[in-house]
Amino acid sequence: MVNEIYIIDDDESSIIIFRELFKNDKEYKFISVKTEQIDIALKNIPSLIVINEDAIDRDVLELCKQIRRDEDNTITPVIVVSSNGDREHRMRILNESVEYFIKKPVDEGYLYLTVKNLNRLLSINRRISPLTGLPGNVQIHAELKKRISNKEDFSVLYLDLDNFKAYNDVYGFLKGDHIISFTADVITSCIHELANEHSFIGHIGGDDFIAIVEGTRTEKLCQNIIATFDKKVKDFYTDEDKEKGYIEVENRKGIVEQFPLTSISIGVVVADKDRFQNILEIGEIGAQVKHAAKSVMGSSYAIDRRKE
Repeated sequence: MVNEIYIIDDDESSIIIFRELFKNDKEYKFISVKTEQIDIALKNIPSLIVINEDAIDRDVLELCKQIRRDEDNTITPVIVVSSNGDREHRMRILNESVEYFIKKPVDEGYLYLTVKNLNRLLSINRRISPLTGLPGNVQIHAELKKRISNKEDFSVLYLDLDNFKAYNDVYGFLKGDHIISFTADVITSCIHELANEHSFIGHIGGDDFIAIVEGTRTEKLCQNIIATFDKKVKDFYTDEDKEKGYIEVENRKGIVEQFPLTSISIGVVVADKDRFQNILEIGEIGAQVKHAAKSVMGSSYAIDRRKE
C-alpha cells in the first residue's frame, strides 16, 4: 500500500527534503500542495499532512481548522513544522487537534522516524473497526493462535444478526450502523459482566462478531446476550413495526416480503485443550454451529462440544 503524504508549502522547499529522506522507502509518496490548492487536495484523503509554517502565506491556525472541518480529513494526522517555537503558539496549534509540532531547525533523522512511527500507528489503527472500536481480523487471528499455543481451555462465540439486510433496506445504512454499534455494546457489556478479564471481543466485519472467553461454560452468557439484545433492539424500530413484529420489503420483482425484527444468532465452539491444532479448524466448526443457530427462528444459540 502506498501512503500519500501531503507537504503543504507555497515555495515547494520541503518536498525535496522529504523525497531524499525517504528515497529508499518505496511505500511513501510525497506530494507538494500549495495552500491555494488545499480544497482540491483534501478530496483525495492523504495518509498524513505536513505543514511547513514558514513557507505558507496563510495563518497556520486557520489552515489547521480548515483541515479538521473537512469531513473526510477529521482524523488525518497533521504535523506542523515551524521556526516559531513560542510556547503559546505551539499550544494553540496543538489545540486544533494537530498531532505533532516540530521546531526548526529540524533534525532530519528525528523527522524521518516521526513520520515512520506515526504511519505505523496508523497502520495498527486501521485494524480497529472505526464503527465499533473493536479489533479486527489480524488481532482476532493472533488471539486464537495464542490460546491454541498456550493449550488453554476456551470457548469461541461467533455472533451475527438475522434479517439485518432487510432492516438496512427499510431504515437505511446509517441506522443500520447504529444497530451494529448497539450490538457491539451488548456483547461487550454482557461479557464483562459474566466473563473474566481475559476475554476478547472482535469485530469480523459487517454484522459479524466474535468473542473468546476462558472456560467452556457459555450457556448463561449466550442467554444474557440474547435477552439484552431482544429487549433493546426494538428501540430501533417505529412503533408501527414493533407492534406488527415485522417489516415489509419490496424485492427485485416488486413483490412485498415480510421479515421478522432483527435478531441475533450465536454459534459456540468449545475449544478444550488440544482439541484444535489451528484456527482454520475452529473457523470451520464455527461456521457449522452458527448455521445451526441461524436455522432457528428468532434469537438463538447453538453450542458444539464435540471432542474430535
